[in-house]
Amino acid sequence: EKKLTVPSRFQKELQVHLSRSSSTDSNDNLSTSAAETHDVTSGSPAHFSEVQSRIKEILSKCSSGIWLSKMPQIYKEMYWEELSTAVLHQLENWPHVCTVEKVNRGDQVDGLLYPAKKIPSIAKSDTKQEKASQNVTSSKADPLIKPSMETMPALSSDFKQKVVNILLKYSCGLWAHALPKLYQDTYQVKFPEDILNNLELLSDVCVVDYVCEVPRKAILYAKPQRHTDENLNVTAKVQRRDSVKATAKQQYEESKDQYPDNLTVPPLIIPSEGSVSVIVLELKNTNEVLIRYVGKDYSCAQDQMEDDMKGYYSQNSTASVAHSLSVGQLVAVHAEEDWLRARIISLEDNITILHLYSLFHCQVCYVDHGFSDFVESSSVYKLQKQFTSLPFQAAKCKLAGLELFCDDPVLVKAVESQTCSKILAVEILEKSEIPLLVLYDTSGEDDININATCLKALYDKSLELHLQVDALYTNVRVTSVFSDASLYCQVPSKGLSRLPEILQKIEDFFLCKQTSEFNVLLPFCGKICLFPSKGKWARVEIRIIHTRRALDVQFLDTGTVATVKVSELREIPPQFLREVIAIPPQAVKCCLADLPPNTGMWTPDAVLWLRDTVMNSPEFSMKVVKQDGSKGIAHIYLFTPENFPDVDHSVNQQIKNADLWKHQKDVFLSVTPSGTSSAKVTRDAVSALQLTSGKSEKSFSDSAREPISAVSTTDMPPPLPLSKTGELMDVYVSVACHPGHFIVQPWKELHNLEALMEEMILYYSRAEEKPVNIEKNKLYAAKIGNQWYRVIIKGILRNGFLSAYELDYGKHEFVPIEKVQPLTDTFRKLPFQAITAQLAGVKSQQWSEEASIVFRNLVEKKPLVAQIQAVNESANSWDRKIVTFLVDTSLPETDIWIHDFVSQNLAEFSKDD
Repeated sequence: EKKLTVPSRFQKELQVHLSRSSSTDSNDNLSTSAAETHDVTSGSPAHFSEVQSRIKEILSKCSSGIWLSKMPQIYKEMYWEELSTAVLHQLENWPHVCTVEKVNRGDQVDGLLYPAKKIPSIAKSDTKQEKASQNVTSSKADPLIKPSMETMPALSSDFKQKVVNILLKYSCGLWAHALPKLYQDTYQVKFPEDILNNLELLSDVCVVDYVCEVPRKAILYAKPQRHTDENLNVTAKVQRRDSVKATAKQQYEESKDQYPDNLTVPPLIIPSEGSVSVIVLELKNTNEVLIRYVGKDYSCAQDQMEDDMKGYYSQNSTASVAHSLSVGQLVAVHAEEDWLRARIISLEDNITILHLYSLFHCQVCYVDHGFSDFVESSSVYKLQKQFTSLPFQAAKCKLAGLELFCDDPVLVKAVESQTCSKILAVEILEKSEIPLLVLYDTSGEDDININATCLKALYDKSLELHLQVDALYTNVRVTSVFSDASLYCQVPSKGLSRLPEILQKIEDFFLCKQTSEFNVLLPFCGKICLFPSKGKWARVEIRIIHTRRALDVQFLDTGTVATVKVSELREIPPQFLREVIAIPPQAVKCCLADLPPNTGMWTPDAVLWLRDTVMNSPEFSMKVVKQDGSKGIAHIYLFTPENFPDVDHSVNQQIKNADLWKHQKDVFLSVTPSGTSSAKVTRDAVSALQLTSGKSEKSFSDSAREPISAVSTTDMPPPLPLSKTGELMDVYVSVACHPGHFIVQPWKELHNLEALMEEMILYYSRAEEKPVNIEKNKLYAAKIGNQWYRVIIKGILRNGFLSAYELDYGKHEFVPIEKVQPLTDTFRKLPFQAITAQLAGVKSQQWSEEASIVFRNLVEKKPLVAQIQAVNESANSWDRKIVTFLVDTSLPETDIWIHDFVSQNLAEFSKDD
């Protein structure tokens, strides 16, 4: 069969979307409301005090100084408020808040802000020699701060003389980073490590030659004895110094062949695009995890380089002999069958430079693999320049959310067990010298957030609740019911008793502090923090990040999922963090045993009945009949207190006896018994999945729809343009009931739909909820699950619920009337994205449940290629229906025509009309 010509992205695995889109927030172009933007110069004295407090907080985190011109940007990112330029002019008059130092930056005058009375002094140079010395080293110093000589610690003459004695043994110079070990080995006294960061302290006894911008990457040369230049004037001294340095430089250049360590290797660039994967090499604590990035420019390039090294050294081993070895030197090591890059970290008998002809052992660190080993000198070779273009592949990272417990042996062991011998997906939160990461294991059915999972190792085992099969529990409270009829319960336990105590301690602590000090500045999935609920602080876990301002959280102790503003979250104060983490979540996920009866799924009416019954009663009893450990769910019988423990009068039996289980023709929930779909975010997932995860997923075929009269076109979006008959169209299948009814969305519009959803979340999370006059066949915005959707109301049901149809996703939902708001004009511009479709090339028939499930698993939530055969137009765009072929082009060698698969494999499951 001829291969289709389709966009290249459908020929490959779709990349996992783990990185947050903080830099491309679609709301950056929205106008900030007056309620959110303040001019801090026109506020009350209390507001002035708050601004000053915030500036102090910012400077406390940046004690080395902040450019004055950068302060408005940092202020806005931290507090979501504009900082008036008038405040910037007032900063010089607030010495109790900060100190301002004017600095010339090119043609502009800027300033450096420091915490009050913390400004570093700049050394004053009175002699030409001092000025010349400053000119030599200024390019190596921090551009913001240059410590003054007055603040530098004084070094004794005895210490300096000992340094000189060491340097005199190395006429060709000594690497600065090798000095501490030599000093300690020679004098049995520890070398002051701070001096390596400020080598100018030794400038009167040695020449400091900086090789690069890193202060420690310098070569030290002994100066001539001081008595020889006592009678020289200042100019002569400078000339003598330059002459000594030039001579040392010449000797250093001549020794490059002898000392291969002078080879430079480019720094490792943290991946910035696409999915990122890593392998964990070594784990001693979670703040210094040794990793290696996986990918074309990383692990693949390393494998190729090591193959090239093997080929080169096997043919040129004699020419590549290292004539001498020294600590810090880069070398090639013959390790069994492989050739690896390494750095020498110690030599036998504390010898610093040894000749090849004397056999000895040295300790090396393999710079691409992260581990150390002792090798014989005969296995060490000169590293050739062609093998220095690839950065060292072993890199350090920190695991987000675990910083305070980084050395805890229980936590370290848990992380080790989760990461051993696995390729892991990565979310990079902060790019720095040691980046901040969240690790994900995507090898199973569901993605596992390793950071969040390992934090559970710190639970207090004595507070864990282990439900026992056949056990009876009283005083049970049902805290939430989901649309698939799963529910969360609170069962009396030691943890539930302890929880209010620690939350009250935090409440008392916050009364003495400004809670803004604990704003969550870097939210990420799996982070545990605090949220104000019903006048108290509650523990929540971040589940989905929509934008920089809005995200989804799950309440750990009720199971409820909600969309909240980032600004409402608070960090757990560090002194309480271990206590808070030690208490396991107090919401237990359950489902009613032996339900639903025979039908295989819950009807909407049954779910509504269950909600009304259990959410309006303060107390229940329950009996556990089964524990499903793989899904973390308990199968229970639920009783009202007066019926406990009579199973015939349990809530299970009451709902089973009620006339709530009759499905309309072809009507069923799209939540499969296996529970697959929305929680999974794999390498085949796309960002559109994030728009549907966490929602209730009820869906009906078009045969179940009520007839809808033509709706007024006033303020209606334009109809969605479709491809011409026979042409190819990239689509995403959002809902699949059976081959006769499924919903597709145009792939090229998904990013616009995602932007619209973000804007709706922000708008309606801020808007005041008002009673709405609901009419059938009119457009509204409805909050379903955790997000806001454009819907049309199809019916007004009992108990204050509405039947709504999602115009962008093609799903039918039951929505509480209080969750519906007017759809503003802003959200009526994008065409409705849901296109009702029928599979071409198959005979129309009544599809069985088995055939429907197989079809759903084959196409639902997948990007495919559509070839439209016919379009049935309608007065309403959401009633249009297309007849189309579907093609799965994800495999590299062949395309799968869905109608062929259905005809060959599913026909036997179904019956003709």
